[in-house]
Amino acid sequence: MPERSSQSRFLHLAGWPPSAQWLALLVLSLVFAAGLESLDLAAGVLMGAMAGAIFLAAAGANLNVPRTAFYLAQGAIGCLIATSITPPLLREMLFNWPVFLVTLIAVVGASVALGAALTWFRILPGTTAIWGAFPGAATAMVLMADAYGADSRLVAFMQYLRVVCVVVVASLVAEIWVPQAAEAALAGKVWFPAIHWLAFGETLALAVVSAGLALAFNIPAGGLILSMLFGVLLQDFGLLQIELPPWLLAISYFLVGWGIGLRFTRPLLLYALRALPWLITAIVALIVICGLFAFVLSLATGIDPLTAYLATSPGGADSVAIIAASTDVDMPFVMAMQIARFIAVLLVGPSLARLIAERIDKRGKTAPPVA
Repeated sequence: MPERSSQSRFLHLAGWPPSAQWLALLVLSLVFAAGLESLDLAAGVLMGAMAGAIFLAAAGANLNVPRTAFYLAQGAIGCLIATSITPPLLREMLFNWPVFLVTLIAVVGASVALGAALTWFRILPGTTAIWGAFPGAATAMVLMADAYGADSRLVAFMQYLRVVCVVVVASLVAEIWVPQAAEAALAGKVWFPAIHWLAFGETLALAVVSAGLALAFNIPAGGLILSMLFGVLLQDFGLLQIELPPWLLAISYFLVGWGIGLRFTRPLLLYALRALPWLITAIVALIVICGLFAFVLSLATGIDPLTAYLATSPGGADSVAIIAASTDVDMPFVMAMQIARFIAVLLVGPSLARLIAERIDKRGKTAPPVA
């Protein structure tokens, strides 16, 4: 009887009208996002929205983000990624391609090995651990994983846990190396700046068209990929100026965060918490391995240690960019390395994750799926 009563209280939120559930979700997400942003976390808005959604899903909320809205949010995030892939960055990649190739293989190889270990020891099911371990833009990895059949909830849990760990460690390294860096890491953000309306309209059109094509042709993570590809081409040929005000990105992050967080069932949340010690161990191991790669990169090329560390850091490119911008490092090299790694994972990630998971599954080592 006590167990049934507890379960009834737990699911009580399911009886609320949808409008009340959405209002509760919005308020809770704003509170979490504001708290995380105050801690200078680069992905604070998205993680806050996801945390609010997980809390309400665990309390029995019955909400879903419409598929069209989710794809439109992907389109906006794809446009954001496109702004980072500029001609100077592409020239930096071309000029230093041997260094980029070796470092890229080393970091991605270490990440995949740790993900494969989590799959082998049945910590996470299927390709989930591989996608969760991939270094790159965390939001993009979650969207790609979802599109290719992995459990995006657990991928998100692992990716954003790593983002938090990497941001904390990278901030501490930058603070030790350049003491004033931490103070300048995130200057006050202007949420409603003046807008160049023509550029804004063109950017919205790009996101909408990309999302529409992805929905029409059922392209995995198409909103993200198409808007990124079209955005890079149009921007780098001078045909488009991408205009993304912070409030629009915040809405996009909220939609993506809700889309992921609302899928968390209570059993899955308990499963994720049981796996937490193993996930933290894997993340710490990856940070240490990438630190060793940075040390070797610095010795081999003469690049200063902080630049090498930020370039090989396995966190989100946006988080690393904010820290790098506040320190005296080779910013083009850092961002070129981060973006090159993201593009590589984007291209080979699906087939690589599937190949490794199939090999492990043949040996009967894959963990069962989580409800």
